[in-house]
Amino acid sequence: MSDIIWPAAYLPGTTDNYVSNEITVAGLSAADVWAQLDNTDAWPGYYSNASEICFHDGSGPTLSAGARFRFTTFGFAVEAEVVEYVPPAPGQAARVAWHGWVEGDAAGRLDVHHAWLFEDLPGGRVRILTQETQNGQPARELAVTTPNPMLNAHQDWITGLAGAARRALAGGLES
Repeated sequence: MSDIIWPAAYLPGTTDNYVSNEITVAGLSAADVWAQLDNTDAWPGYYSNASEICFHDGSGPTLSAGARFRFTTFGFAVEAEVVEYVPPAPGQAARVAWHGWVEGDAAGRLDVHHAWLFEDLPGGRVRILTQETQNGQPARELAVTTPNPMLNAHQDWITGLAGAARRALAGGLES
C-alpha cells in the first residue's frame, strides 16, 4: 500500500500533533472520491468543520498544484497552499496535500501539513487515507485533548467524503 510523502519538518513523531484516519470502501474508485475533495465548494456539504473557503487568486473552487486558499476549520482561519497534487491515474495512488498555517505570536501560531491519499484496491474498493501533522502551541493543546477533536473531525471528513462520492455516483449530487 502507498504511504503519505512527508516533508522533513512535518514527519509524524517529530511534530506537536499528528492524526491518521483511514477507511476502505467498496463500490467507489479513487476518481469518485477525488471529485468530491477536489471541489472545495462541496466540502461544507459533507464536512461541517470546513467553511468560508476562498481562493486568493480567484481560481477555484477546484484544487490545483500551487493553489492558495483560505478556509475556517476548528475555529481557525487557515491559510493554505497545495504542495502536492496528483490526480487519479491507473496504477498509482491519487495524492493531494497542503501546507496550512495560522499567523500569530508564539501562543497562536500553527503550522500544518494535511495530506490525502486515494488508492484503488482489488475488488472494486478504494482506500481513503488522510493524515495531518501540526506544530505550534494550539497543536500541543489539541494533542492532549480527550477525546481528540482532530481525530474525530477527520473521521467525519473521510466518512462524509465517501458518502458524498456515493451520492454523486447515484446521481444525487454534482461532482
